[in-house]
Amino acid sequence: MFYRTCLQAAAALASMSLLAGCGVFSERTANDERKISVGTMSEPTTLDPAAAYDGSWELFRNVFQTLVSFPTGSATPQPDAAKSCRFANAGNTLFECELRPGLSFSNGEKLNAAAVKHSIDRIRKIDVKNGPNGLLGSLAKVDTVGDRVVKFSLKAPDATFPFILATPAMSIVPPKQYPADKLREDGGLTGSGPYVLSSFKKGDRSELAKNSTYVGFASMKNNAVTIRYFQDSDVMTEALKKKQIDAIYRGLTAPAVIELQERRPEVEHLQLVETVGADIRYLVFNPRDPMTSKLAVRRAIAQVVDRGALVDKVYKGTAEPLYSMVPKGISSHTTEFFDRYGEPSVAKARQTLRGAGITKPVPLTFWYSSDRYGSASTPEFRELKRQLDASGLFEITVKGLPEKDFQKGIKSGQYPVFGRGWFPDFPDPDNFIAPFMGTNNVLNTPYLNREISDDLLPASRRESNRGAVSTQFERAQEILGNDVPLLPLWQGKLYVAASEEIGGGERALDPQTVMQMWELYRKASW
Repeated sequence: MFYRTCLQAAAALASMSLLAGCGVFSERTANDERKISVGTMSEPTTLDPAAAYDGSWELFRNVFQTLVSFPTGSATPQPDAAKSCRFANAGNTLFECELRPGLSFSNGEKLNAAAVKHSIDRIRKIDVKNGPNGLLGSLAKVDTVGDRVVKFSLKAPDATFPFILATPAMSIVPPKQYPADKLREDGGLTGSGPYVLSSFKKGDRSELAKNSTYVGFASMKNNAVTIRYFQDSDVMTEALKKKQIDAIYRGLTAPAVIELQERRPEVEHLQLVETVGADIRYLVFNPRDPMTSKLAVRRAIAQVVDRGALVDKVYKGTAEPLYSMVPKGISSHTTEFFDRYGEPSVAKARQTLRGAGITKPVPLTFWYSSDRYGSASTPEFRELKRQLDASGLFEITVKGLPEKDFQKGIKSGQYPVFGRGWFPDFPDPDNFIAPFMGTNNVLNTPYLNREISDDLLPASRRESNRGAVSTQFERAQEILGNDVPLLPLWQGKLYVAASEEIGGGERALDPQTVMQMWELYRKASW
């Protein structure tokens, strides 16, 4: 998922103590033996789901509910706050959900059909720039029937709509706490999920306590969780070694993973859970920039970059080269960029540039977030610079900024080339193509291709069998390989590192690669 901040919510995040429901946050006792402490580099940028299309989802999945969700092992959305959901007409333009009976938020307010409608409608009305409203492009209106039935009318058939409803962006919020026309500004968070947010301290931690009124699919295996936010991967890993935290998710460096895999003496008390990941890294080319607006420049970079060397030198087996925006493990994956450009070739890149009349080295600045994706981002961009400079065809400068400052440059369109990561909103090829299309896409780098936007995506969304859409998405990947608005670099593996006392790591990751904290438990107490 594209990582964004929301300036409108900054004041909410600055709060050192929050309100939960009607009461003041309270501290959990430190001696609760079933409490788990998890370290991550994925800190929320906002506490309001209407503003979040980023790593804030890590927190939201654990404190809010959605109508449907992705329990561990599921490939399609399953009921959560809903008792059942289905397409209610032959044309797949009406999606209907019936809520579980007796649901309530942690503040006692009823979770009913009106609350669901309010939650979705406010996302559309507030319409935060580069926010989750972009997921709701196919939605025409939301209606309710009584207290428990919600009907979603779609502008056109969209078989991905249930997947969209399963994203934490569609979290259900209580209308009395969340205004219909603006973001919540009191620094509070009120949900109906497995946990209640007891306290939040920006740059430090979130304290989660078991929600005694929760009714949903999650089976709670702990009573409380502390999520610690780190800005440095090595510091986080040291905290795990010293038993200051129990587990790590997001931010492990390649050397740390190798150390754990080799079971070196200093980490013998730790375990590593590995799974196939769908998160990817890629370069973004700004079509407004005088150099990267030239197709020959983008193609020449695609021709020179050596993904194998990048992965080997920087990620040392913890990632693999990626030659398409749709990664392995997702239906319709291809190797379009390898098929089109082959092995890295300076000679072919030079020919491409000369054919466009470019005879001097192309000066470009590559920008990246210095803290969003872990400490490996800096050596990654140094390696990209080394490769491109060595070709004699480019003169690359690399600059890194903390994510908060980096985001400002994306929104203002000042970067000619920048690096991003994408964690899938849902496991479908649509989610690796559609968010990057159009004049108002998630990257603020307009890219409009009528064949993809007007023909291929609508045709694929009419197909409820998501395994039968390969023709459309293979063609879309061909177009992206030709136009090179983005350059896929590598696909990561997912790791959870934990103390040997901790169980459940292998079940903690859902298909959206969001950690389900309730799956973790302390073996001595469970």
